[in-house]
Order: sequence, then C-alpha cells, then structure tokens
Amino acid sequence: MTLAAALPRSLCVSTPRRRLAAFAAFATFAGALAMTGAPPAAAQALAARDGFPAQPIRFISPFPAGGGNDATTRFVTTRLPEVTGQPALVENRGGAGGNIGAKAVADARADGYTLLTAQVSLMAVNPTLYASAGFDPLKNFVPVTQINAAPLAIVVPADSPLKDFDELVRRSKAQPGRLTYASPGNGTLSHLVGVVLQKEAGAQMTHVPYKGAAPAITDLMGHQVDVLVTSTASVAGMIQNGKLRALAVTSPRRVGVFAKVPTLEELGYKNARFEDWYGVFAPAGTSRERVAYLHEAIVRTLRMPEVARLITDGGSEVVGNSPEAFAAQLRQDIDRRSSVVKPLAPG
Repeated sequence: MTLAAALPRSLCVSTPRRRLAAFAAFATFAGALAMTGAPPAAAQALAARDGFPAQPIRFISPFPAGGGNDATTRFVTTRLPEVTGQPALVENRGGAGGNIGAKAVADARADGYTLLTAQVSLMAVNPTLYASAGFDPLKNFVPVTQINAAPLAIVVPADSPLKDFDELVRRSKAQPGRLTYASPGNGTLSHLVGVVLQKEAGAQMTHVPYKGAAPAITDLMGHQVDVLVTSTASVAGMIQNGKLRALAVTSPRRVGVFAKVPTLEELGYKNARFEDWYGVFAPAGTSRERVAYLHEAIVRTLRMPEVARLITDGGSEVVGNSPEAFAAQLRQDIDRRSSVVKPLAPG
C-alpha cells in the first residue's frame, strides 16, 4: 500500500499546496510509526462502563490537516482503539481560529462520543480575542486530559539569509515592518509570541496570520513569508530533514530534536517563555464516569512507548494529567494570557 492510500481521508486534501503541507507534517508521524512495526496483537482493553463505548469515538481537530493539532490528535487516535475496542475517528473542522470546531463540540451531545482536541491558544486566548467566539472554555467543556506540553519555535527556510535570532532582530530594526512573520492565526500563541518579542526587542515585523500551521508552512517554504512562529510539533519533521531551520524556541530549556537550538531566555528575552499544549475536552454535561473512562483510556495510550516517542520526537513532553489538574492549568492560562490578548482584540 502506498502512503497516499494509507493516509486518513482528511489528509487527502484537494489542492497541491494543501497536499504538500499535509504530507510534510504527516511524514514524521508515518515514518516513526513504520519504525515501530505492526501494533501489538492487542493492548488489554479497558473494561466498558455503563455500556460505553459502544460505537466509534469522534475527535474534532479544529484546524486544517497537516498542522500540530492534527498530528497530535492522530498520534493518540491511531492506537486508542487498542484500549477502547472501538474505532477513533478524526474530523478536521477548521475556521475562525479554531472557533468553528470548538463550537461544534460544545453543541454536541454530551455522551462522550464527540471530543475536541484543542491547544492553549484556542481555549485560553480566543474567548478574549473574539467578541463572540461561540463558546466558553470553562462553561461549555469538561477537560479530559492534557496530551503534551511543548515550546514554540521561530523557524525560517533552510536557505534563509537570517542565520540566527540576533540577525533577525537587527534586520527588523534596520528595516521596520519589512520582514514578515507568519502564525497559524490571529490570537494564537504564535501570534502572541511575536507581539511580546517585538516589544522586548524593540523591533518591528509585519504579522501574516494563516488559517492553521499547514498553509503557513507551505508559504514559508515557498519564501512568501520570512519567518514562522509555530508549535515544535508542526515543524519537527522539516527541521530534521533540513527543509527548515530553527532560530530559537520558547521553552525554559532545550528539548528533543531542538536540543541545539537556543531558548529565547538564553538569548536574554526573559518574558518570552511560552509553552503550548494540546488537550482533549468533552462537552459540558458529559458524565463523570465517561470522562473518567476517556481519561484512563487516553492516558494508557499516551504511555505506549510508540506514542510517547512520536510526541517527544516532536519536541514535546508527554503529560496525561488528571481532569482536575488540566482544568486548573486551563484557568491559569486564561488568567496569564488575557492581559496580552486584550490590546489585540478588535474594538
């Protein structure tokens, strides 16, 4: 079977540019999974509770195929059926900075069969940035578990004349507004990192928001934009194969395939420590019993060596915390980001 035939339907996108981005981001996943060989005969299935689950579980990824949210969702769903005994389906429903997909899950039946995979910018930033995001992260969702914690990376094409982060700052000061930096969308954590960095460095670049990481990566590789700020999961594969080059990461320490890349804190930017995360949410009203089942099933999946390796190879750390701990993390991030986000909100 060819890789194209094996791709999930949602990655078989219609345009050449979208296909390029989807295949590039999926390459790391497919290659790492192939190295593990066939899945074990079966992981011990988690006993059903109140007859749940009795049908496929659908994960909505609220961004286009090929980005970090999509890839991280598939790292989990590929092996989750070994634990639940039911298929795990992925539906990419992008638009409005992730709001469309999030609202779809908020409005879904609270039966545990429709879940949201979301990142910190969607849940902790969008409700402040948008006058009407269409959902309240604290009222419309029940946290299930945080999948990972990851820094963001500031990346350029491999042949970019920008050789290091200091040179990026120098050029942006010398020619204010001429350099462009892309992000997966307005109000994303990537956008906020750019805002904070420009303020700290006294530099000026032009922000170019995209509808997800995949199209931003495609335009970066085509030299339509100069710099991209995005999750390490979105670009780890292209860093490894030499198509992109990282200038800095936003973590407090160097991680994974980015071990040779300096942190912004090392470079003197003390307020630029940002960590991204992806997590799973259920609609509000989902029973505690089903949330507990989903939590245990997903955490078992995250502990599979092959799944953990896929996540860490992308420069992330596996988390798998409790619903209560994840809820506390969400509340903390909403509080921390609101002061940065409010000046960006329209009106």
